[in-house]
Parts: sequence; structure tokens; C-alpha cells
Amino acid sequence: MEIKSAQFLKNHTDEMLDSVNKTRKTIIITQNDEAKAVLQDFKSHQELQQALLLLKFISKGEKDYREGKVLSHDVVKTQMSEKLKMMQEENAERVRY
Repeated sequence: MEIKSAQFLKNHTDEMLDSVNKTRKTIIITQNDEAKAVLQDFKSHQELQQALLLLKFISKGEKDYREGKVLSHDVVKTQMSEKLKMMQEENAERVRY
């Protein structure tokens, strides 16, 4: 991880963007010797966002489990079968008209 000033970013934008995209290394941008921003390639950013979303889902699942908000496999299978049957019937009615 590199640390560069906002002024350096301003003067070397193309060079820094090329570097970030080639190396996929994050650059910390400082202003008045204080970290203010992060420069990161887009693919790394997307991967990070996906990982965070997955962690949120896992955390919610764990919370639901602790609170007893769970269903057995058989219950879910039955509910999904009923929902699928209802959707198939709705689609069949649309086709008739």
C-alpha cells in the first residue's frame, strides 16, 4: 500500500491510475499529512463490495439463527413447492388467454 499526497495525485493522475490498475494495490491519499481518501482499481472495489455484502448476509443469518428465526429443510421445501405450483398455474392461465 502506498501513501501519496493529494497534490501528487493532482500532478500525476494518469500515472497513478495506471499503477493502481496494473498492480491492484490501493493508494492512500493524504491532505495536510492526514489520510483523506483511497484510490483503488474498480475490479478490487467491486470484489470488496461483494465480500462485504456476503458478510452482511452471513451476519444476518447468524442473528436470525440465534433468535430462532429458522425453518427446517422440509418446511422450506414444502413452501417452495407450493409457491412454484402457484406460479406455474398463474402462467398457465395467462397462456390460455
